[in-house]
Amino acid sequence: MNNQQNLLPKGWEIKTIGDVCISASSNVSQNKLADDEGDFPIFGASGLIKNVSFYHQDKPYLSIVKDGSGVGRVTKMDAFTSIIGTLQYILPKENINLDYLNYSLMSVDFKKYVAGAAIPHIYFKDYKNEPFLWMPLPEQQRIVSILDEAFAAIAKAKANAEQNLRNAKELFESFLQGVFKNGDWEKKELRELTTILGDGLHGTPEYSINGEYYFINGNNLNDGKIEFKDNTKRVNVGEFNKYKKNLTDRTILVSINGTLGNVAFYNNEKIILGKSACYFNLKENIDKSFVKYVLSSPYFIKYAHKEATGATIKNVSLKSMREFKVPFPNFKEQQTIVNQLDALRAETQKLEAVYRKKIADLEELKKSLLQKAFSGEL
Repeated sequence: MNNQQNLLPKGWEIKTIGDVCISASSNVSQNKLADDEGDFPIFGASGLIKNVSFYHQDKPYLSIVKDGSGVGRVTKMDAFTSIIGTLQYILPKENINLDYLNYSLMSVDFKKYVAGAAIPHIYFKDYKNEPFLWMPLPEQQRIVSILDEAFAAIAKAKANAEQNLRNAKELFESFLQGVFKNGDWEKKELRELTTILGDGLHGTPEYSINGEYYFINGNNLNDGKIEFKDNTKRVNVGEFNKYKKNLTDRTILVSINGTLGNVAFYNNEKIILGKSACYFNLKENIDKSFVKYVLSSPYFIKYAHKEATGATIKNVSLKSMREFKVPFPNFKEQQTIVNQLDALRAETQKLEAVYRKKIADLEELKKSLLQKAFSGEL
């Protein structure tokens, strides 16, 4: 810190966050706001909760999430508002520009101060010793002006990249939807195209931390592949033998509970299925990639939501799955369509990768600008 101090312009200093601002707690609990109505906004970690009859701050201020999801996120707040107890007020001292303080806190890695496994939290007493580059107010305002302009340009570029990413996804989905609108094709119920159709275990197996077999559900299915996540449970060979299904290289898995229409091929993975994963084994007269695209398309998703029961968690019955009418061109035409969709999907995935990288690069640029600003390089 002393070496950095020696390199700074005259009148600039390295202070700490605790030197330039104070924290203040809120004693407001969200569950006590139900009957309070008014004109003053009160906020939680996810944003506006409601308008109430009181406010705690009559000037703009910063809030920081101190407990739970989003811990360490700093937000600039308007005057005549309040926050609940999972957040904390950050109030600048004299000669500190609020926007400058906001940008400074944005440059802090609060993750290193997080404590608590079940409910993460941070304390001002731990991060108040973070370095703060102090300079006279006109210089603070100059830095804010530079960062405002740069961040506005980055936000515009990011919005464009995000729109292009959505466009790339929608291009494929639009083509996919159009393919299965062909009214000339014969349609056959899924039961006619399969040798077996069922779902997984309606219950909970006996888990084993060291088990070789995974207990998967519909949320493990994604774009033709089975994904094993950090929280995917395991079972031992005894549970596998008790609940295993007849899965083959002609097996397709599809989610029918919760998120509908996630699809994967079975590829000799060591798994047992939960009830949200429907499985069926295709007969030989149909291309399984063609069926994967049908089940991934708006054509199937619309049908699934129409047939689904349940207000909060949607569920499609096995009866509805068996009765789903699959467009059924001849085998050669199925393969032609699969080749076209594979090629288009590959191109759109390339575009998506480009735009995702651009979005990530823009986020890195923001971090770089903040690092330069608060090491005296601006």
